[in-house]
Amino acid sequence: MIAPTRQLYLLSLIPLIMTFALYAVPSMTWVVLAIDVALLCFALYDLLSLPGRNLINVQRAMKSVATRGEKHELTLIVQNRTNRTLSVQMRDDFDQTFQTENNVINATLEPRSRNAFSIDLIPARRGEFTLGQAHVMVVSRAKLWKSYFRSGQTQVLRVYPALKQISKYALLARQNRMSLLGLRKTRRAGSENEFERLRDYTPDDRYRAIDWRATSRRLKLTVRDFQTTQSQRVIFAIDCGRMMVNESNGFSLFDAAIDAALTLSYVALNGHDQVGLMCFNSQVIRWIPPKAGRSHLNTLVHAVHDVEPGFVESRFDEAFLHLHRHCRKRSLVILISNVIDDRNASSIEMHTSNLVGQHLPLTVLFRDPELFKPVEHAWEAGPENLTSTNLYRAAAAADILSWREKTLTEMRHAGVLTLDVSPEDLTAPLINEYFQIKQKLLL
Repeated sequence: MIAPTRQLYLLSLIPLIMTFALYAVPSMTWVVLAIDVALLCFALYDLLSLPGRNLINVQRAMKSVATRGEKHELTLIVQNRTNRTLSVQMRDDFDQTFQTENNVINATLEPRSRNAFSIDLIPARRGEFTLGQAHVMVVSRAKLWKSYFRSGQTQVLRVYPALKQISKYALLARQNRMSLLGLRKTRRAGSENEFERLRDYTPDDRYRAIDWRATSRRLKLTVRDFQTTQSQRVIFAIDCGRMMVNESNGFSLFDAAIDAALTLSYVALNGHDQVGLMCFNSQVIRWIPPKAGRSHLNTLVHAVHDVEPGFVESRFDEAFLHLHRHCRKRSLVILISNVIDDRNASSIEMHTSNLVGQHLPLTVLFRDPELFKPVEHAWEAGPENLTSTNLYRAAAAADILSWREKTLTEMRHAGVLTLDVSPEDLTAPLINEYFQIKQKLLL
């Protein structure tokens, strides 16, 4: 598309003003016509100086995989094939959810040159995104015309879940500083004959775990580590229905479930357990069979990177029937969901209770912090200092919380393990619960 610039509009004002002057000086008619013709010829000559779209080539260089919330750099490589200097403006075409500060690039391209411009993106969502052709605007030699066109090729960018928690967990695990993540120190299940390794003593270690012979040789306190029970199965069943489309304190419920599941998968795979994954709503949309090995984490990350919750009713019966068909060996089944009404709660309770005996079910339900605020405010202020509106709001919240606690209690009585946590605090309690299960040999 070719359009006139502001300079051409301003230049056109000159013959327009002179035309009005003809009312006062009619003899200047031929002078005005000559100026009009000269201006028209100059504008047409400048129009011909616009370079063709084949003379400016834009290519995009980037990695095809990005991480949600992490800076991702891409480079626009622009080639000027003309014999003159060009003034161009470029803008890359990507999803509006991507955050960037330098998407619009204004540049001067030297003749027969090749230039590279970097753009930093921060993807805010997971999934597969198609980056279209770059938008280019180039102005003519006298800057009276501008041409808009697209150049380059479309590319697919896969945005994976945020893996900061996994990196942080791995770093603190190597430094024996797991308490900084909110993880409790638990005694490992295993006998004194199941020796694994020697390592430096930390304040959280038991005195009887100290190996005095190794300590005397190294002149440094050294303790023994023992193996945990291995080759067990952990299967995540993540709800992708209408109950998981909300956010809490800026945290997406579904993204919080994905991040916590992947972090615990890393922990379990490092412990030589097998990890599987099932995402479902009205049907099973992802099924990754349990498998061991650290490389299996890449399979899990790739499987969930483009899964999004939908406004459909979740079919727990279909999900657990699929689990029964494809996984007969006893496993720790971690269901991550949310409860909104009695129908959801009774469905979750019924189907997880049916797992007891064959599997070990652990139900993780997200807690809405907004429900606790009216109750906490009423408790701190006292009934005499509350308005009727705040008092009714606190009573309604207390009724919902009471119903929620009753639902969790019924699940526990049926033999189902439960976790009731906020989305932003899910990872550490989930890993702690996993360690407790391993310690108590519940599997």
